[in-house]
Amino acid sequence: MSVQQSLIELPLDLDRQRIPSHVAVIMDGNGRWAKSRGFPRIIGHQKGVDALKDLLRCCDDWGVKILTAYAFSTENWGRPAHEVEFLMTLFERVLRRELEEMMAENVKIRFIGDLKALPDSLQSEIAHAMGKTSQNKGIQFNIATNYGSRQEIIHACQSIASLVKEEKIQLDDINEELLENYLYTGGIANPDLLIRTSGEMRLSNFLLWQMAYGEIYVTQTLWPDFNRQEFHRALLDYQKRDRRFGKLN
Repeated sequence: MSVQQSLIELPLDLDRQRIPSHVAVIMDGNGRWAKSRGFPRIIGHQKGVDALKDLLRCCDDWGVKILTAYAFSTENWGRPAHEVEFLMTLFERVLRRELEEMMAENVKIRFIGDLKALPDSLQSEIAHAMGKTSQNKGIQFNIATNYGSRQEIIHACQSIASLVKEEKIQLDDINEELLENYLYTGGIANPDLLIRTSGEMRLSNFLLWQMAYGEIYVTQTLWPDFNRQEFHRALLDYQKRDRRFGKLN
């Protein structure tokens, strides 16, 4: 039995009562993984999809309720045109290929970000996937696509300002709860744990509001090599922490 197979069940050294309800991931290092092996960058992205699929199933196996993956940022449009085109095509292909399996595994899919800027064909696949899985009761899988947290906050502020202008709410009605409702993540609990691969020590414009009190775990492992063993290490580290949320126990 391989190590990966032996990690189907929750490892005994993890406390089931302290498993994070919501895990977010910044999947960094696909290009470097490919380059180090003499492959084109697109091979790294393909391997990254496999790693994400396994993490989603691992989260479901181990009791994580929500997984949010940073798939494509608003800044990623600045990458070479052929790479961006490949990523858009990859998103479509994976959605079509995996949707029935996601349905069988009861996964609820939600895309967050400025989806209107995506190719029409991809928007259509996204709408179909979200609609078809909307009633599923298993793990919620959020895919941040054309996502930028600063843009998200500005959009929320603009929406709330319009409500004030139209006299639907008063200035005193504006609070954290109201603003959160107008974020792309409205209705989703904030992450307990954010994992970033490849050793980079920054949020990169991802979930800036939502991560106010989330725990951050950084590993040197490149994303295509992030597996259940690596996730196990991340959860062990998370469970050692004392989450006080600015208070004293």
